[in-house]
Amino acid sequence: MVALEEELVLADLEVLERRVEKLEKGLRRKLTDVEQREQALLAHLRGPLADGVPLRAQELSADDERLVRGFQFLSLRPVLHCLNLAEADVPRREAHLAALAVAAARPRTAVGWVSAVVEAEVAALPPEEQRPFLDALGLPEPALHRVIRDAYALLGLASFFTVGEDEVRAWTIAAGASALEAASVVHSDIARGFIRAEVIGWAELLEAGSLAEARRRGVLRLEGKDYPVKDGEMCHFRFNVAR
Repeated sequence: MVALEEELVLADLEVLERRVEKLEKGLRRKLTDVEQREQALLAHLRGPLADGVPLRAQELSADDERLVRGFQFLSLRPVLHCLNLAEADVPRREAHLAALAVAAARPRTAVGWVSAVVEAEVAALPPEEQRPFLDALGLPEPALHRVIRDAYALLGLASFFTVGEDEVRAWTIAAGASALEAASVVHSDIARGFIRAEVIGWAELLEAGSLAEARRRGVLRLEGKDYPVKDGEMCHFRFNVAR
């Protein structure tokens, strides 16, 4: 892991140095305000990067990240380390994860695990036999579910659902996005004519059995455009583009 991190840092340093050199050549003319801010930021990042500090471990504001987004810096991206355990090691998974506590404590870094052997065995079983097999190993769910959640958390993403007569669909949004922003992901017209969002957690909807029953029970909430949509919620948008 250390060797890989060093390679990413060196690659970023090379990109940064080329951009700094280009900006310095541009001093023959007056730099734009954006170029001046970019030059100052790159100069600030240059020293720590040369010392081996990845960009994700440096303090960057949201504006800073937007400014350097076009460079596609590799060491700025979050990292998910995923251990591949043998089936015999699955009961001792917490001890294996604890051994990587130092790596897990790094900024924008997470450590998880899978067992490719177990996942292959689960996939080969009929659906009705998968749950008992996981229970026998003391596993609450397939590893893929955890890996997806860890990846979404690192990337600052969340999912919400829309439900129709012939389709259930998941949509990806930034964590904490408003109901209006979520509506715009589905369709710009829905956002333009947004009135209200009917919202319910996925577990509540499954327990109710249908949207009609959820409405009858009073567990389907009406929320406004500023409501922060939570991961796993179902949203039914009321809108009118004729307004």
